[in-house]
Amino acid sequence: MSEQTLLDRRGFLKGSALFAAAAGLSFAAPAAAQSAAGRGPAQPAPAEDKKAEPPKQDAPAEAKKNTLVDNNGREYRVCDMCGGNMYVEEKRWTCDQCGFSYEA
Repeated sequence: MSEQTLLDRRGFLKGSALFAAAAGLSFAAPAAAQSAAGRGPAQPAPAEDKKAEPPKQDAPAEAKKNTLVDNNGREYRVCDMCGGNMYVEEKRWTCDQCGFSYEA
């Protein structure tokens, strides 16, 4: 057998990818043309409510997070690693269960 008649894996994959792309385009083109032709005239956007609320200002990241308080009145967060309680010491949050910590 000569090299030209052998079909290796790379050649097979290239050919099948080209065939799949051509088949996909043959099905997608008529559907796109039909949906574009089926549309009516462009409708104007609905008028916005004139009683629009003023834009809200972004609150600081600390205020956005839910503050949780335990039975002793200490603020805590839920640990991302294990789900335990994390308490703050100065600027470092530390988990009581797994020891995971980060600075806020």
